[in-house]
Amino acid sequence: MKRHTHLGVYGVLVRNNQVLLVRKGRGPHTGKWDFPGGTIEFGETPYETLLREFEEETGLTRLQGTIRASFSYTLIHSFQKNELEELHHIGILYDVELTSDGDELKTYGDGQDSLGAEWINVQKLKQLPVTPFVSQVFKLEP
Repeated sequence: MKRHTHLGVYGVLVRNNQVLLVRKGRGPHTGKWDFPGGTIEFGETPYETLLREFEEETGLTRLQGTIRASFSYTLIHSFQKNELEELHHIGILYDVELTSDGDELKTYGDGQDSLGAEWINVQKLKQLPVTPFVSQVFKLEP
């Protein structure tokens, strides 16, 4: 079985008891709700990744972030042609605040990893399929 380590940056944006999440369009968490974010590109700082991924997945550009924590987990999933892969996913999470309103939320997806962004009431998270990072941040039962 192949092993893969993935490092990503994700933003936790909560306001009015709602969290901004994106529905995953591919990968081991397809269809689940996750924080906006993704892979650090060559030469990027984690903060630059946060800003780029937020714009790509949500359309929001007027924001600032502060490092919150890092989390990691492992899972086994079907990678290609029923080939199993063990994934070690490491995430640097930022607390994100909007610096002003005016950006339109991208609810239709980015054509890659996100099927669209949505504000979701924090109380409803227990009823939705979410990624391990969302589960860890909001202390949901596995």
